[in-house]
Amino acid sequence: MNFAQAGRYPIGTGLVVPVQGLGCMRMTEPAAATGPSEAAAVINRALDLGATMIDTSDMYGRGRGEELVGRALRHRRDEAVLCTRFGVVLGPGDSWWVRGDAPFVRASCEASLKRLGTDVIDLYYLARPHVDVELEETVGAMADLVAEGKVRHIGLSEVSGEELRRAHAVHPISAVQSEWSLGARRIEAMVPVCAELGVGVVPFSPNGRGLLSARDDRSAQLARTFPGREGLPAVLREIAGERGVRPGQIALAWVHHRARVWRVPVTPIPGTSRVDHLEENVAAAGIELTDDELARLDGVSAGTGG
Repeated sequence: MNFAQAGRYPIGTGLVVPVQGLGCMRMTEPAAATGPSEAAAVINRALDLGATMIDTSDMYGRGRGEELVGRALRHRRDEAVLCTRFGVVLGPGDSWWVRGDAPFVRASCEASLKRLGTDVIDLYYLARPHVDVELEETVGAMADLVAEGKVRHIGLSEVSGEELRRAHAVHPISAVQSEWSLGARRIEAMVPVCAELGVGVVPFSPNGRGLLSARDDRSAQLARTFPGREGLPAVLREIAGERGVRPGQIALAWVHHRARVWRVPVTPIPGTSRVDHLEENVAAAGIELTDDELARLDGVSAGTGG
């Protein structure tokens, strides 16, 4: 399936995005050990298939993620909707904190542009608001980057509906990125605001941080991560078996169905460091779930938590 044939979404201030993209976080995880050639293979295959939203962050691998993406897109930059995030500062070990002051916004963007090897970022996200910096200051600084041609569109991550309204009053917001899966549905409280404002939704971890697509038994970990939804793997396996596909593809197809439920553009960005897993994710976008299958999935995903 090629997404160019499946259609695209116009969101925000004229940004056109595919129905599915690629999250690049896993390429910098120690277990992945993804080198430039492996990362390029996955990213280039995503572009070939039309999954052209390529999403990274300045915190992935402490900048290495952006470098990998930049190298992979060196000769195909115009084919990608290039997205990255800022706002989380990594300290020694596992320590981190959040910044959103105007000078930091500018410095972060300049550093990302250099690592990505590009003159402009298509969609620049604030990773999360800073509690001690007014959101209006941060978004105002992002708007300045748009005016200067360094950023084409701006987005937010991990925000409430009220925060989205405040930011949108300063400068149009094109997309909100947040976790959304059968295990994590808190974002649904603010999705109506996105629909009202014409803001696209970009779900990360649409496969439940890999737990819903795991090849082995992760039921104990699933119970800790998404309490109240321990029955999900069994139902996913059941439906997947009936369809002849993998459970993770059914979980991803459910996220795609949210676009029709909420009447809002939804572009999931499942992450992977492997071409075969990417191709499975791409195929999932073409799976149309029946009313019965949706009811069975909602029956085990509407519990407490997540």
